Amino acid sequence: MPSVRVRALAKINLDLRVLNKRPDGYHELRTIFQTVSLADQLEISYRRGPTRIEVKSDFNIPGNLIVKAADSVLQTAGVTGRVGFVLTKNIPLGGGLGGGSSDAAAVLLALPRLIRRPLPFGKLLELAESLGSDITFFLLGGTAAAIGRGTELFPLPDLPSWNALLVTGGLHVSTPDAYRALGRQLTTSAPVNMMNDFQSALWSVGVARAAGDWEVRNDFETVVFAQYPQLKLIKGKLLRLGARPALMTGSGSTIYGIFPSKSARDRAAVQLRRELPSGQVHAVTLVSRKRYRALWRGQMGISVGDELWQSQRLGRYAK
Repeated sequence: MPSVRVRALAKINLDLRVLNKRPDGYHELRTIFQTVSLADQLEISYRRGPTRIEVKSDFNIPGNLIVKAADSVLQTAGVTGRVGFVLTKNIPLGGGLGGGSSDAAAVLLALPRLIRRPLPFGKLLELAESLGSDITFFLLGGTAAAIGRGTELFPLPDLPSWNALLVTGGLHVSTPDAYRALGRQLTTSAPVNMMNDFQSALWSVGVARAAGDWEVRNDFETVVFAQYPQLKLIKGKLLRLGARPALMTGSGSTIYGIFPSKSARDRAAVQLRRELPSGQVHAVTLVSRKRYRALWRGQMGISVGDELWQSQRLGRYAK
């Protein structure tokens, strides 16, 4: 039975603004995505026959995106078969790190090759957008600005492989509750000052020589920290230990901190692991777009000249 083993990387939001509620029920977002080295591991197998999709994991996830992604690939490719997944979950659930979305993107990238029915990258983008807002980003990786629901992506210059800590806090923050607490109203446009603030953040991330010079924020921090003050304490600890910046990612509950050196990060990790329960502190590096694609080429045996990422003709994302 053909099989492949792949790593599905996590993401952080270097900056996140929630502008207004849209007529379609979603919120208008402005964010900066960044892939990091923390990853789930997914073993995928395929055998011809009637369609059957099975996921083995220590976690029971209702409406698993892995199953939905696999089903969409099989239907689009016009094939049937038994698809098996063994998921080793390293990305914490409900932490704002995009683990479920990354797992789904991994299926979209790997399964077509496993069944020998490669799909055009434009079609993969369509499938990703239909499955969830963050999945599109995980087809591409690196550093990117995202607008709308988070599916309209624009590349930013690759950042260095800076050292960072992810501190999960051991909580599950409800995203719908966080949006409700923000109280963004239904409008067709966002305030000009909010747009200008995000543009300043984009410029600071794009041109600053050090992460400590960024002008970034996360709009969810105010409402989430009010409900979970322990997360605010974690952010304070990261700042005191030398992280610049330290910020919540997504709607919580993970706080990231970027450090000026590996030694500074590792010293901070030792200190935090003394104070926090096991498994809440993850030492990672930022993963550039170039490195992300190299990872996928290695996992799937894709040559450098492969057309998988030649989606630039779509005008949505550059190399």
